Amino acid sequence: MSSEDNLLPLIVEPERLAEMREAPSLLIIDVPLKAESHAQGHVPGAVYLDFKRLMHGAGDVPNEVPDTEALSALFSSLGLTRDTHVVAYDDEGGGWAGRLLWTLELIGHRRYSYLNGGIHAWRAAGLPTSTETTAPTPSDYQAEILHPEVAIDRLELSERLDDPTLAVWDARSRAEYDGEKGDNRRLGHIPGAVNLEWTDAMDKARDLRLRDYAELVTELEARGLTPDMEVATHCQSHHRSGFTWLVGKALGFEKMRAYAGSWKEWGNRDDTPVEKP
Repeated sequence: MSSEDNLLPLIVEPERLAEMREAPSLLIIDVPLKAESHAQGHVPGAVYLDFKRLMHGAGDVPNEVPDTEALSALFSSLGLTRDTHVVAYDDEGGGWAGRLLWTLELIGHRRYSYLNGGIHAWRAAGLPTSTETTAPTPSDYQAEILHPEVAIDRLELSERLDDPTLAVWDARSRAEYDGEKGDNRRLGHIPGAVNLEWTDAMDKARDLRLRDYAELVTELEARGLTPDMEVATHCQSHHRSGFTWLVGKALGFEKMRAYAGSWKEWGNRDDTPVEKP
């Protein structure tokens, strides 16, 4: 899909969204960590999405991708159509919004954007908020996994740990990466994975917008992550890595992938290799 097919760029600033938010093909989705954030004031016209619906919710790895039946029900309830341009945001700098956009990429819906900085940047810009509930017009959206390559599973990761064309970006905290904390049977990180915590890609002085692109590329390249590589990102549940997947896309990493099972799966098995400093 060419860029001119998209209503807005991948990363959209609050002022630009404010100009465009009443466009009929636009669907603004607020997917906050805390539901009260939406109730306290959201982008006018934004529909609320409970982030739990982006995960399977059952089994040993509840953070896995929902099945296509659940995804069809989810996106139908949001009113998604093939022509809809989605703008996602949240209340924490891009984790759940990124997971939503990754899910859209997975099902082949590439008309999407992220509101840079989310509701923090919107409010800081002095733009109006609403406390009124917006009920979407339901659609009949049949979801299919059209781009499975944006996901990577445990088996492929295990087989490719020595592959120099694949890098693993661990978006968790340094303490989790080092094996000093975590709620798993085994602590540490995937062998060879590099750590850049998800919040380190946010500009705290600019209301959690993405940091300067050139600086981020330099930091990632210093860790061995280059735009020509396949980069698989993960965290504990593919929440924080929803944002790092999005960051990679914004920086021009064309082969960004995400491991939805994340450490919830890897760190709770006996047959997965684990590394500590």
